[in-house]
Amino acid sequence: MSTPYPFTAIVGQDDLRLALLLNAVSPAVGGVLVRGEKGTAKSTAVRALSVLIPEVPVVAGCRFSCDPGAPDPACPDGPHEGGGGAARPARMVELPVGASEDRLVGALDIERALAEGVKAFEPGLLADAHRGVLYVDEVNLLHDHLVDLLLDAAAMGASYVEREGVSVRHASRFLLVGTMNPEEGELRPQLLDRFGLTVEVAASREPDLRVEVVRRRLAYDDDPAAFAARWAGEENELRARIVAARALLPEVRLGDAALRQIAATCAAFEVDGMRADIVMARTATTLAAWAGRTVVLAEDVRQAALLALPHRRRRNPFDAPGLDEEKLDDTLEEFGGGDDDGGRDDSPDDDPDPDGPGGGGQPPHEGPPEAPRETPDRPEPAEGDEAGDETGPPPGSGGGERSAVGSAEPFRTKTLSVPGLGEGEAGRRSRARTEHGRTTGARRPRGTLTKLHLAATVLAAAPHQRARGRSGQGLVVRRDDLRQATREGREGNLVLFVVDASGSMAARQRMSAVKGAVLSLLLDAYQRRDKVGLVTFRGREATVALPPTSSVDAAAVRLETLPTGGRTPLSAGLMKAHEVLRVERMRDPARRPLLVVVTDGRATGGPDPVALGARAARLHAAEGTASVVVDCESGPVRLGLAVALAGDLGGTAVTLEELRADSVAGLVRDVQGAVRGAHRRVA
Repeated sequence: MSTPYPFTAIVGQDDLRLALLLNAVSPAVGGVLVRGEKGTAKSTAVRALSVLIPEVPVVAGCRFSCDPGAPDPACPDGPHEGGGGAARPARMVELPVGASEDRLVGALDIERALAEGVKAFEPGLLADAHRGVLYVDEVNLLHDHLVDLLLDAAAMGASYVEREGVSVRHASRFLLVGTMNPEEGELRPQLLDRFGLTVEVAASREPDLRVEVVRRRLAYDDDPAAFAARWAGEENELRARIVAARALLPEVRLGDAALRQIAATCAAFEVDGMRADIVMARTATTLAAWAGRTVVLAEDVRQAALLALPHRRRRNPFDAPGLDEEKLDDTLEEFGGGDDDGGRDDSPDDDPDPDGPGGGGQPPHEGPPEAPRETPDRPEPAEGDEAGDETGPPPGSGGGERSAVGSAEPFRTKTLSVPGLGEGEAGRRSRARTEHGRTTGARRPRGTLTKLHLAATVLAAAPHQRARGRSGQGLVVRRDDLRQATREGREGNLVLFVVDASGSMAARQRMSAVKGAVLSLLLDAYQRRDKVGLVTFRGREATVALPPTSSVDAAAVRLETLPTGGRTPLSAGLMKAHEVLRVERMRDPARRPLLVVVTDGRATGGPDPVALGARAARLHAAEGTASVVVDCESGPVRLGLAVALAGDLGGTAVTLEELRADSVAGLVRDVQGAVRGAHRRVA
């Protein structure tokens, strides 16, 4: 077994270390989510924590880590007699992002269950993590069906495995720790709320600290055992402090003044539900125990808010996490009740330690992103005025450039989907064959059987019972009789936005509305677990502003800073999109694309630009790419160029007004019908 990096040797990252230690003292805090850029010791810190957690007593031979003092009466390995047991280190179990459902919850031997009536169960990771740590690296990339199972186990403290009437239940209470890089996509709100605390980590910009990080890491890599031995004393002291805080925790009392501060803080920051109040209360009491006190102070409430609220105050996926610390301090002062200690219990036995929680720095303030500067109102450019600039561009420049304008308020959009039945990653957009969803049929299993189709299995085995010598009541089932259920659910798609940023779109109000529409579609893509990409075209070329990614946040940022002006190289934008989709088909052939072209349909630059654009559009239609054109043309005179472009793409055109969910019914049917018609024309 490799020697883990010592927890006490980690340089800086005070908030991360404090959040992990609080959960080691009290798993009831609810775990911690660590957000930050790559290479910031997120995984190193989590793995180092497992060594510090005190040993747990377990029933000897129990695969489910039952406590000998209070064994689980429903344990599959039970019943257990109370009494003695064996102590072992707390486990840290890692859940791979690509794990199967059976690997997470365990698997039943269906063949033995049907033929012998035996619950032959192989425990999964949730059983291994019971009374330990369940660590998910890149938790934001975890598949939805695994997230659902994780949520159920975290909420109920137990895992249930159901296979066509045969079920197994076992206890599964664990400390949930996740790490993620926000650039790779955000976390589902339901799972995000399950993490008690969250911290933002970033690499230090101080040269001395960076030098010390490199020095220690090189020393560890040269001789891990010797490096760990150098820090053994500090590790033992920290381990003893965790044990002492655990023992003190039941004696910590939360006064009414502190409770008022907690409730007022959660209300002031408009967090949803009551889980935030409960987590803050548990965190504040744990902070007091960590500091060696039996009373909760105002500083504990403040630190608890900084750890427990940032990820709960986000009103939409594009809000930056973080708290307004000035507002927090004002709220705590207003509801402090005049008590200097922010809620000290009047018990004469209390002897609060003047020292703070120790090791817990304040998270850096992260306010909302600065709004982009808007250009002054100008009249919409006339047809052919590509730059939309009164002074006019320099000769041969292809048009001037305007600074970015802000987007209009986002709205709920119509559902756009890819026609047909796919087999891509689970999501919420288009129909697909998936492991979860409604059962549509049965087939012979390819590899491990995961979803038994009971009726089809019985029908396959029934004709052979006499030949197999069946004499009792049990059904004689062979491997060849088993049938896998085929299911239909939803998949996530690659939504590639091709946005016209030319001078014909540069009128301030129009571009603001266009950005609002694209932002709305990005929000929809976030909720449906899609990958997104962004291609823009203006001037003389098209640019991949954002390669396909799961980070919808990154796409929103690129959209907000998008400048406009210049000519309209429509064909270049469509060809660039074709190149992006060609590469993505090789990388991820199962993920089907949806092309969303946002333009007024105009094309300028070069000989016959409209014909070039139509030719590029027909290239997409020939490959069967589902397409939607968001028609941004405005004014009393409409040329209908965007509608013609949609016809060449084999898709459909929808105006900005029709894109809203409450406007035109049947938009999805129109998209699908247009694509099917295009397929017939190509054939």
